[in-house]
Amino acid sequence: MKWTAHIEGGPMRVNHAAVSIEDKIYSFGGYCSTDEYKDWQPIPVHVLETATMRWSHLNYNQNDTDVPFERYGHSAVAYGDKVYLWGGRNNAVQCEILACFDTKTLQWTYPRVTGQVPFAKDGHSACLIRNRMYIFGGFEYHTDQYSRELHYLDLDNMDWKCVSTEGVAPSHRDFHSAVGFEDRIYIFGGRGDLNSPYNSQEEIYCPQLFIFDTLKDKWIIANPSGVWPGARRSHSAWLNNGYMYIFGGYNGLSRTHFNDVWRYSIKNNHWEHWPVMGTAPCKRRRQQCIMYGTKMFLFGGTSDMHILDFSPSLKTLAICAVLDNKLDQTCLPWDI
Repeated sequence: MKWTAHIEGGPMRVNHAAVSIEDKIYSFGGYCSTDEYKDWQPIPVHVLETATMRWSHLNYNQNDTDVPFERYGHSAVAYGDKVYLWGGRNNAVQCEILACFDTKTLQWTYPRVTGQVPFAKDGHSACLIRNRMYIFGGFEYHTDQYSRELHYLDLDNMDWKCVSTEGVAPSHRDFHSAVGFEDRIYIFGGRGDLNSPYNSQEEIYCPQLFIFDTLKDKWIIANPSGVWPGARRSHSAWLNNGYMYIFGGYNGLSRTHFNDVWRYSIKNNHWEHWPVMGTAPCKRRRQQCIMYGTKMFLFGGTSDMHILDFSPSLKTLAICAVLDNKLDQTCLPWDI
C-alpha cells in the first residue's frame, strides 16, 4: 500500500459529500471560505474522471431554481445511477428534504416521501444496506441537541422509519463515520457533549467502535482487540477487502489534527495502526475518502487530492521512484 499521487487543484471544500458511480467520483457541495460560497446558490457538483485524474464542474440540465441550495454537513449515497442527498445546512438553515440526482440526465428531483422523517440535521452519517439508506446521529439545530436516533429510508418505496433498537446505542454525537458491510453498520468516533444530548460546549470524544445489526435491529459494543485509534471527529472511513480503514480527523480536547491510517478487521474484530509507504497527506479533517477499484481517492480539507493505491503496479512504483529521486524525465515515453 502506497501514497502514489499528490495532485493540486480540485474543489476546495470541507464537510462535502461524495460517492462513486461507475468510473466517476461525484462531490456535492461543502463549505469554503472564499467568495465562491453563497448560501442560497445551487449546490455545485464536481466530477472526477478517475482515468485522467481531472476534475470538472458539472453543468445542470435544468433551471437553478430546481436545484438544492448550497450546503455542508450533508450526506449522500449512491443507489444505481442515482445519488440521494439528505440533510446538511447553510449559514441560515438546516434541511430535511430528500433530493435525488440522476447521473444520466444530470437533473435533480425531489422524491415524495412518507413515514417518520428525521429532524433536519448536519454532521450525521449515511450508509447503504441493501435498499435502505441508514441515517445516524448528527446535530439538530431545531432542538439544539446532538442526536443518537437511527432512521432508514427505503429507497424503493420512499418510506422513512425511525428504528426501535435493542442493545446499548452509541452516545449522542456528530461528525462520526459509518460504513456498511453485508448486514451491519460500523460506527466510529464523533463528537458529543459532557451534558449530552444538550450542547453546553463541553466536548467529549469516544474511541469505542459500535456495530449495528440491521437484521436484528440491535446495537453491539465491539470492544476490539489490538491498539485503538485515538478518539476523533471529522475523519474519513472506507472499506476494502473486509477491512475498514480510517484516516485523519480532529480531537478538540487535545487540539490535535491527524493524518494517520488505521485498519479494522471485520472478521477478527481487531484494530491496528497501518503503516503506508510514500508521502502522506498533511494533517486534516472534514475530507472525503472514496474507494474506486484498488485506489482510494482523498480530497477536501484543503484543495489538493491524494491517491492511496492498495495494489500499485510496477509502472506506478517506477514513476514514484523517478519523482521521489528527482530523476531526468525527458527520456521517458510520452504516456508515462
